[in-house]
Amino acid sequence: MTEIIAKVENLSHKYSRDWAIKNINFEVHNKGILGLLGSNGAGKSTTMNILCGVVNQTEGDAFIDGINMRTNPVEAKKLIGFLPQKAPLHVELTVDEYLIHCAHLRSIPSSSIKTALEYAKEKCGITHFSKRVLRNLSGGYQQRVGLAQSIIHNPKLVVLDEPTNGLDPNQILEVRKLIKEIAEERAVVLSTHILPEVQATCDNIVMIENGKIVFADTMHAFNNYIEPNSLIMEMTHLPDLEEVKSVEGVSNIEIINNSQIRVVFSNDKNITQQLIKKSVDNSWSLNEIYLEKTSLDGVFAQLSGKTKSN
Repeated sequence: MTEIIAKVENLSHKYSRDWAIKNINFEVHNKGILGLLGSNGAGKSTTMNILCGVVNQTEGDAFIDGINMRTNPVEAKKLIGFLPQKAPLHVELTVDEYLIHCAHLRSIPSSSIKTALEYAKEKCGITHFSKRVLRNLSGGYQQRVGLAQSIIHNPKLVVLDEPTNGLDPNQILEVRKLIKEIAEERAVVLSTHILPEVQATCDNIVMIENGKIVFADTMHAFNNYIEPNSLIMEMTHLPDLEEVKSVEGVSNIEIINNSQIRVVFSNDKNITQQLIKKSVDNSWSLNEIYLEKTSLDGVFAQLSGKTKSN
């Protein structure tokens, strides 16, 4: 049975005269990862800062496990772990020294610090680096230490801001796996402007643009709602473009280079199969064909268009 761990109701905030967010509503459940997705300046950070008690909102309410963040911030914050975009590390300390320091900041009783420390290190795969000075760790392991400080007090909610930013591809995969493991025991909110990050990690999604929610549902519903409308074909030699245009549903063709074209289509019904058959029939020497991932700008454009038509 799912439980509501965090909730925002009619959340609105303005800086000076301009509203940063307006009428934001969503819930965070104890199972799964909620992705807070939006372009830079969309209102993600404002929403996250209010949820974590860093900023007092202009209007609306934020609750952590039923506790109102505005009226009882100390008790609400005890239930939150937070990893900002740049982990708040003291790089001159060892892993153990830093995490013990974080345990004290979280008011963990002295008798319980050792247990909490070992749990966080084991969960984040950094036990073997206990005595290593933080500045000597790779970016990926520094991020693991950042994640460890966010869970050392066993919070009900963990909020992560761009947790894979600046990591190499292998480190990104490792941190994604770790986030999913952390989410098995608590609610997680992951804020990012990178669409593939949400698609690879999250179960639910809240999209914010210009301070307003433009989409809120499961990741499965999102993938069914947002459909790709272009694909890339790579061939040894480019074919006659008129032959490609003759395939039903193709609305436009763009030449990328001397071996690749982008095919824009208005009807995706068997479009890939049709193009493969056409390639075989006309000896196009097709090497690769794949659907193109929709960009974040493209997603917002599609959502805006569908919202207006509904």
